[in-house]
Amino acid sequence: MVVTDGVDRVISGRAGDEERVIEQSLRPKRLVEYIGQEKVKESLEIAIAAAKARGEALDHVLLHGPPGLGKTSLANVLANEMGAQLKTTSGPAIERPGDLASILTNMQKSEVLFIDEIHRLNRAVEEVLYPAMEDFALDIIIGKGPSARSLRLKLPRFTVIGATTRLALLSSPLRDRFVAPFRLEFYTQQAMETIINRSASILKVPIDSTGTIEIARRARGTPRIANRLLRRVRDYAQVRAGGSITGAVAVEALNRMEVDPLGLDETDRRILLTIIQKFGGGPVGVNTIAAATSEDEATIEDVYEPYLIQLGFLHRTPRGREVTPAAYTHLGLGPPGRRGDNTIQERLPF
Repeated sequence: MVVTDGVDRVISGRAGDEERVIEQSLRPKRLVEYIGQEKVKESLEIAIAAAKARGEALDHVLLHGPPGLGKTSLANVLANEMGAQLKTTSGPAIERPGDLASILTNMQKSEVLFIDEIHRLNRAVEEVLYPAMEDFALDIIIGKGPSARSLRLKLPRFTVIGATTRLALLSSPLRDRFVAPFRLEFYTQQAMETIINRSASILKVPIDSTGTIEIARRARGTPRIANRLLRRVRDYAQVRAGGSITGAVAVEALNRMEVDPLGLDETDRRILLTIIQKFGGGPVGVNTIAAATSEDEATIEDVYEPYLIQLGFLHRTPRGREVTPAAYTHLGLGPPGRRGDNTIQERLPF
């Protein structure tokens, strides 16, 4: 089977290495520039104001939610609002307790340590992080055998911001160290349109309201996908449409990318069609779907299924996955039960 995290999909919420560089210019610098997530912003505004009034570091913050919703951007914003330097690392990059100890001993007062994919920290590293977050101290063992002794180093008060797409994989002791956990939700259509207009302004891309609406509705409520689609449509408009993005230009460009009006791509549709045509619409186990589509089980569960479930096109049941009538309608197929009508259409409805 082909194992992939979905980064190569145009509607993937995960960013490739090159894309992270491009994103830097589009990220907001201040909380007032950060679009959407109003409840989270309101709570953070209060926390920031209180920390500044006391002259203390911000409490540890945990950001969780699907990829591409702005967790890294929000970490940068929080550091800027506190007037603090941001140090960035990730769970997989901290392989040994010594790696984390090296980072912590170089932290200055009120600085912010951002740990992306924090659920991937190993337990030995977590054991070093617990006292650092709770007591602002680092326990070091000097020597070996009977002569070994423990030395506690005091650390300045700093802030840890953790980001994760898999909150359930975070150990309870580590999760409890965060005073303020926040879940980022998918963005509304209005918020997506505002984000696209802002990005188009930064990229100096001429775009009208119909073009903005068309890109926003296919961006799956995810800013990273919206910005990626905007850049791809910009390229098409530059070559084929004089450089300006209109509704018609956006539709033509996105259709060529096989991104339909609800943001589904070829892989999403293939998974739905496989369940419908080979297994009568379900229920069918995810391992069977993986074998039939040549995809990895974990990739299906973590990358493809969440959005299909959010749209109401797929149900998880105790017996397996089931495709809903809404998915049949979207794919232009007959209703469930009429298997003779459920052949692959020559032209999908987008």
